[in-house]
Amino acid sequence: MLDIAGSNEKHAVFDLDAEQQMVLDNADRFARNELYPLAPRMDNEEWWPQDAFPLIGDNGLFGITIPEEYGGTGLDLFAAGLVLQGFARWNHAMALAWVAHDNLCANNIYRNGNEDQRRRYLPDLCSGRKIGALGLTEPGAGSDALGSMRTTARRDGDHYVLNGSKIYITNGPVADVLLVYAKTDREKGAHGISAFIVEKDMPGFKVAQKLNKMGYRGSQTGELLFEECRVPAENLVGGENRGVSVVMSGLDLERAMISPICLGVAERALELSIDYARTRQQFGKPIGSFQMVQSMIADMYVQVETIRTFTYRVLAAAAPLEIGGGGRGDIHMLTAASVMYAAEASHKVLDLAVQVHGGTGYIWESEINRLFRSTKLLEIGAGTTEVRKMIIAGELLKGMGK
Repeated sequence: MLDIAGSNEKHAVFDLDAEQQMVLDNADRFARNELYPLAPRMDNEEWWPQDAFPLIGDNGLFGITIPEEYGGTGLDLFAAGLVLQGFARWNHAMALAWVAHDNLCANNIYRNGNEDQRRRYLPDLCSGRKIGALGLTEPGAGSDALGSMRTTARRDGDHYVLNGSKIYITNGPVADVLLVYAKTDREKGAHGISAFIVEKDMPGFKVAQKLNKMGYRGSQTGELLFEECRVPAENLVGGENRGVSVVMSGLDLERAMISPICLGVAERALELSIDYARTRQQFGKPIGSFQMVQSMIADMYVQVETIRTFTYRVLAAAAPLEIGGGGRGDIHMLTAASVMYAAEASHKVLDLAVQVHGGTGYIWESEINRLFRSTKLLEIGAGTTEVRKMIIAGELLKGMGK
């Protein structure tokens, strides 16, 4: 493992070992061969390729952080980040669907669920035969997802009855298994939230609409409705009113896992820009021979390499995070910082990439345009840039005024 997880270590190594490089190369090769050909149609039509998830599962690229006894591969969060990076290079929409399924849903169930829940749900999620999603954000509660949550769950015999809605849910329209948060005690506010495993066929659950997006098209996003939705009490995850610890530790892992998407997208943009600068002729010579184009390529390279270094450092730091250990302290600050920087730097890389490509980059169907349209989401999702800054500053300034 990388020797960079602790802030007090004297030496830091910012490179992959042989096993990690093999994980990245395997994911890259699979994504280039199997997922890249799907990307244009996914973007053009908001199309979901139904055979993709089972194929990913058959190739052992789901359940990265889940032990083999539940159908996973038994690796760690760093390895999962490398798979995500490799996917994002070639099909960032599928990469987003992958992380919502593998990290937000399956890994959350493994980390917080009981043994019965693990054995019931994880094998199908790890094989890709079932699609997972996380239901947190609501129409009136984005950045304040916990405090403003309106979805409720009341106990009724052997069931909980859920009422409310969720929006902007990645994989929502195609999910079979959803980890959903709802308030079980209104008086306790954010500390009265519980987590539930909801199956798509449970009575009272439905997909209200599939949303049409600017970027990450093909990664299915939707609004979900719960109208007297009956969920067996045995599907309560982590205990009643214990949802905050599930949410917060999960959010830190999610933020650590957003950065590899930014990295993969930025890497691909740099590669495309270098190729274009070498082959595009103007004034009788390749545009890469002009110093201003060279300046843009150099700036892109530096941004990509700094994204890589920060991403790998934070993945290593987040990998050993204990259940309930997120939402505070250095790791809370680090994960917010890494995704804030990675998203903003990726945006800068893509802006320069479109500039290098000129008119070609402005055409909707071009790959570089597809990559450019992806960048804004990662400055909004999993907590906006502004929320990330609040987290960083809040941790740095703790203790002032006491």
